[in-house]
Amino acid sequence: MTIESAPASISSADFFDRAQRRLRFDVPPALTDASIVPTTGDAGTDRMLRLIAEERPIRPAAVLIPVIEHAEPTVLLTMRAAHLNDHAGQISFPGGKIDPGDNSPLDAALREAEEEIGLDRSYVEPIGYLDVYGTGFGFRILPTVARVRPGFKLTINKGEVDDAFEVPLSFLMNPGNHQLHSKEFRGAQRSYYAMPFAERYIWGATAGILRVLYERICLP
Repeated sequence: MTIESAPASISSADFFDRAQRRLRFDVPPALTDASIVPTTGDAGTDRMLRLIAEERPIRPAAVLIPVIEHAEPTVLLTMRAAHLNDHAGQISFPGGKIDPGDNSPLDAALREAEEEIGLDRSYVEPIGYLDVYGTGFGFRILPTVARVRPGFKLTINKGEVDDAFEVPLSFLMNPGNHQLHSKEFRGAQRSYYAMPFAERYIWGATAGILRVLYERICLP
């Protein structure tokens, strides 16, 4: 994986213009097709995802990447509740499993954002999907990038989330803040991103999806 240069900051207008030109709402087949394994460009991670695909059923999920349209845009993130069995206390996007009653991954992402943090969808303008992101727990996550109008009020569901907070988009889209770490998985090294921000440790799938967002929107 390479680290490219990027502007120190990006305006709301520039970011949203690029996103609207580059993203669509076509659902990638890899979200539900077991024969298609998401790729990351990292050999160790790709090997891990192939092993997971052979051992576990597909678990389709959707998350919302809420980019708030301030003069200096921010990304709204959550901290998962400390008592949860999976990923307790980790930084994440609003989102979760796609339910049978959801009309689309977009619908699932908006529903989860309302359930977890009370983000009223009337403030949300969806822009399009990124690529499917595979995780070591068998989830195939389809992120929806969205423009969020300021002025909303959040209601945190303490059963799922301990906190919600904003991080400057310019920080997250600066590759100088993309730390590349590695760990062993079944005898092979796999890489993952981390983007520590103040006391928040953003890593794993959340940092990986943010890296995908950077590559898709910020690079020429």
